[in-house]
Amino acid sequence: MSSEIDVSIRDVVKRFGVMTAVDHVSLDIHRGQFVTLLGPSGCGKTTTLRMIGGFEHPDEGEIAIRGEPMGNRPPHHRDTSMVFQNYALFPHMSVADNIAFGLKERKKPKAEIRERVQEMLRLVELPEHGGRRPKQLSGGQQQRVALARSLVVEPTVLLLDEPLGALDLKLRRQMQLELKRIQERVGITFIYVTHDQEEALTMSDRIVVMSAGKIEQEGSAEEIFERPRTRFVADFMGAQNILDADVVDADAQSARLRFGGGTLAVSEAGLLPGETVGVMIRPEKIQLSADGAGVPATVHERVYKGATMSYQLALADGTRLVADSMHGDHAERFAPGDMVSVTMQPRDLVVLRGVPVQGA
Repeated sequence: MSSEIDVSIRDVVKRFGVMTAVDHVSLDIHRGQFVTLLGPSGCGKTTTLRMIGGFEHPDEGEIAIRGEPMGNRPPHHRDTSMVFQNYALFPHMSVADNIAFGLKERKKPKAEIRERVQEMLRLVELPEHGGRRPKQLSGGQQQRVALARSLVVEPTVLLLDEPLGALDLKLRRQMQLELKRIQERVGITFIYVTHDQEEALTMSDRIVVMSAGKIEQEGSAEEIFERPRTRFVADFMGAQNILDADVVDADAQSARLRFGGGTLAVSEAGLLPGETVGVMIRPEKIQLSADGAGVPATVHERVYKGATMSYQLALADGTRLVADSMHGDHAERFAPGDMVSVTMQPRDLVVLRGVPVQGA
């Protein structure tokens, strides 16, 4: 994958009246990446996408594509193409004519148009559907046609504004894999907007999590899921265990934290004794035993989940915790009311910085 930058966003601000939709956002998107802008409604992700495409213009800052500043250049003068959630196909045109539309606008030779349209139909696995009208296609097929129409003009960057939102869950999951396959095959930069965490994790090389017009965190899917940096990212990515802990002591590489009536070590630099921090631990990373060697807890509830058993725990100070355990033939099982010992590896405790303490 090339390290060259396709899209550079520098200190961009966008306001709508008194509301700041995008608040001093800076971001570099590298060539050939599948990048997802992820966050809840109103976080600024769609506005950011529309500014890249020229459908909105920044009030402050600059957006450049392949190093060329875009200024207030309109969409048709940018080397981008967009796939919308409603597909925006022309109902009176055939599938082939929908795909060919952008090439005809660019006055490409008829022979080249025919060849490129057929190539796109093969790419999206609809080679026999060129003569049909959009209303004769399923939702997934219409989405593929919209994708082909955007790709046929060979943009530097393809922008996708929640294009799977109108599909049912099963088809949406199928199309996630299909979109990633197509992106890897054509090799161009995809910038995708969604509020769906699973969608982002499934397809993305990089995920940019946004909140209140700002970037909370960017990184690989694994980094965002396993090592969130803030309480917002941890919570948005579905973390079940986000706790407040006091730093008892610390050195250059690690610290000892007190929470829930016990203490545990964490592999984290830069913590100060006496400060309170947020801590995340995934349920599957928690070990339970009856040996009393860890933080004491009481089993509040036990839920069978097939491959795992999920335990709802109450720590000594009332803090609730969820632990998921594989339950093979030799796995230790606990019942509601049992006293257990909770242990966690230092590397599995994730310190969440720059977030308020619960209840503050």
